[in-house]
Amino acid sequence: MPVVRGCDLPDDLLYDVPNNLWYRDLGDGTYECGMTMIATGMAGQLVAFTAKKPGKTIAAGKSVATIESGKWVGPAKIAFEAEITEANDALSADPKLANSDPYHAGWMVKLKPTDPGAVKDLTPGTAVAGPYEAKMAADDFAGCAA
Repeated sequence: MPVVRGCDLPDDLLYDVPNNLWYRDLGDGTYECGMTMIATGMAGQLVAFTAKKPGKTIAAGKSVATIESGKWVGPAKIAFEAEITEANDALSADPKLANSDPYHAGWMVKLKPTDPGAVKDLTPGTAVAGPYEAKMAADDFAGCAA
């Protein structure tokens, strides 16, 4: 697993580095999506998570959820057009799950891409260290505190 500046980036995931999101192929044409450890490290402790409703199709670059922390409020923008098939109600009830377990319990939404080939533009976990090192340097983010 790549670790960049103390931030874990599991190599079995696909990454949208510019938007700090990860995607897990669920094997049935859908993907789980969540915030990376880098995103939660930059945002700080999450205090609110509001996902768009299942059944809604979201355009590439548009928000599937609004995330709020003590430092930041903003959108979670997806990398490809997709229909939301499920939202994580547990994360809505306890937004801190994204901080404590960003790659499992802290997932945000499940998505079905309108074009299954659209995920080809994501960065595989095995190749994500370099792009994230560059992004963290550009964002002046020191890394994930232990």
